[in-house]
Amino acid sequence: MTFDHIPDAPGRKKTTKTVADTKAKVNFPPWKHYVLNDSGINPNEVARSHWKGSLSNGMFSVDHGKITNELGRMFMKLVERYSQRGNWRGYTYVDEMRGQALVQLSQIGLQFNEAKSDNPFAYYTATVNNSFTRVLNLEKRNQTIRDDILIEQGHLPSYSRQLAHEESVKNLRTVAEAALESPTEE
Repeated sequence: MTFDHIPDAPGRKKTTKTVADTKAKVNFPPWKHYVLNDSGINPNEVARSHWKGSLSNGMFSVDHGKITNELGRMFMKLVERYSQRGNWRGYTYVDEMRGQALVQLSQIGLQFNEAKSDNPFAYYTATVNNSFTRVLNLEKRNQTIRDDILIEQGHLPSYSRQLAHEESVKNLRTVAEAALESPTEE
């Protein structure tokens, strides 16, 4: 993993914290591949990321590198299998969760950094989980707003909101009954 072959972009960021902040913006971590010769002393460079053409007369290409069809199918299979887990299966908006997860994977799929971890599956699974959770929280927030509007207009809210209200009334009744049974001494 190296930024040696990435051109400088002075002024891209006001405050630079890493080498990447001083170089041109790339869509995944740059790398070079080397092969050791017979003596094992001098390595020969055989490939580099973000490069078009041969190593000797090629040029930097910011959009060089893409997700292969096979990796895309793997992303789709991962998202499909993850959506069938018990904690996600019953939601009516699971299709929206899948779509959001696929969009997120396509955006950050190539950004996995092999220098930081050797488990890309965990990286992709965490991405899918975060996408599903983000959609769930958004839908819950929308449902709360919708239920508030329905109550304000004099209509019944969603069934889950009604059950939550009944449960809170039941808890209040239990607390009140317990307070009556054990009066405090003054």
